[in-house]
Amino acid sequence: MERRGPPEADRRGPPAGPDRRGAAPAPQQGYVGPERRGVRRTDGSDASATNRFWPAQPKTLQESGLNATFVEELVLKAIFFAGEMRGMDVATRLQLPSALVDEVIEGLRRQKYIDIRGGGGSGVGRSTMIYQLTTFVTDVLRQILDRNRYNGPAPVPFNEWVAAVKQQTVRGNRITRHRMQDKFGDLIIRDYIFDGIGPAMNSGRAIFFYGPPGNGKTAICQGMVNCYEGDIFVPHALLVDDFVVKMFDANIHRAVEDEPGMPSYDRRWVRCRRPLVVVGGELTLEMLDLVYTPEVKYYEAPFQMKASNGMLLIDDFGRQKVSPKDLLNRWIVPLESDVDILTLHTGKKLQVPFDVFAAFSTNLDPSALVDDAFLRRVRYKLEVQRPDEEQFHEIFQVMCRKRGVPYDARAVDYLIDEHYRPHHRPFAACQPRDLLDQVIDMANYQGQTPRLDPALLDAAVRSYFVRFDKPADSSPTAASAR
Repeated sequence: MERRGPPEADRRGPPAGPDRRGAAPAPQQGYVGPERRGVRRTDGSDASATNRFWPAQPKTLQESGLNATFVEELVLKAIFFAGEMRGMDVATRLQLPSALVDEVIEGLRRQKYIDIRGGGGSGVGRSTMIYQLTTFVTDVLRQILDRNRYNGPAPVPFNEWVAAVKQQTVRGNRITRHRMQDKFGDLIIRDYIFDGIGPAMNSGRAIFFYGPPGNGKTAICQGMVNCYEGDIFVPHALLVDDFVVKMFDANIHRAVEDEPGMPSYDRRWVRCRRPLVVVGGELTLEMLDLVYTPEVKYYEAPFQMKASNGMLLIDDFGRQKVSPKDLLNRWIVPLESDVDILTLHTGKKLQVPFDVFAAFSTNLDPSALVDDAFLRRVRYKLEVQRPDEEQFHEIFQVMCRKRGVPYDARAVDYLIDEHYRPHHRPFAACQPRDLLDQVIDMANYQGQTPRLDPALLDAAVRSYFVRFDKPADSSPTAASAR
């Protein structure tokens, strides 16, 4: 693509084209990359921890790892989609320093691609000026949008992210029983659960949960990720060759507010808690690769990539549309080598770090789902058992406190004596919450104050515990409460 503009444009660098857009010359993309730019170690702040990754704010385009033409295209797309923008708003959109963006904007003005519309209120300088596109940029912009329509923070070079993942690894933690005690909130945890998940978390390797449904396997995983102290940096997006891969996901990554006096850092990175990514029955093999959208021509990172330096829970394992065998085969290489292989839409293979604490959870028969090869790679297995009667009372008490309903041990004894023992009904950890919610709903409907009343508990049981009997002939299915 050849830009049309005044002669000054020809002196600024090579002509625009498909091969000139990415970072400055980079080595082969893969798990092993060069030393990343700008790890800062400071004293007296969160960044003071030994080997703490702290992305230094770039002062020049060279320090950003991006070339001028790529940033120019981001500026043009930002103004195009907004109609017009102040210089400071362009810098905010790109998450790059204003001085750096002002320099790029000035270069685009010299090429006659953008022009000043007017001042932006108080303040002086280029950052407050309002910019809009000119007619000179029409053909150039069309070719830019044909390549990709990404409009967001400037990406981080892929190799810088690889180095950051290594330094923020989830492996090799030192999590003790004492440190875990208060990380599970109101969840009632047995000693054998702590003793099972603690060593697994310290290894950073995978764990396999199994057991009957409704007993807290998913809730345990949510508590486990809270045991990892500190935070990590997640890039808004990555630059892989000429392609942008979106990484930050507000539904997954919980941003952390900056503390007063904290050192500055590269705002292309978001400071977050370690992520927990949960995928269930909706998971397919296609979702585990880079997702390319032809309309916008950039990628969305897969789940396991977004979970980097955190935890990935494959819930309801065995209930996915893909067969358990195919799904396990997909995970064997990452679990063994800590490297995942992804494929670009061009066919190129990309090695990415698999720095994830993976957990598999199922309520199906494990012997029908997994083979010896998988069990060798998942070193830790833990059965999550049903609560006993004492724990059932404890869970009811916790749920009553959370729902604002007075706890009555005699009412819970009535529930057990009338609706559990006679029918040999097993306890499940989710039942106190579910039954209590139904009691509250029924009490509100009847205009009563919610309480553990036997009549309300009877009504909740009739609605909650329903058995559907398969018909022997063509008669309708029969439902009965037990």
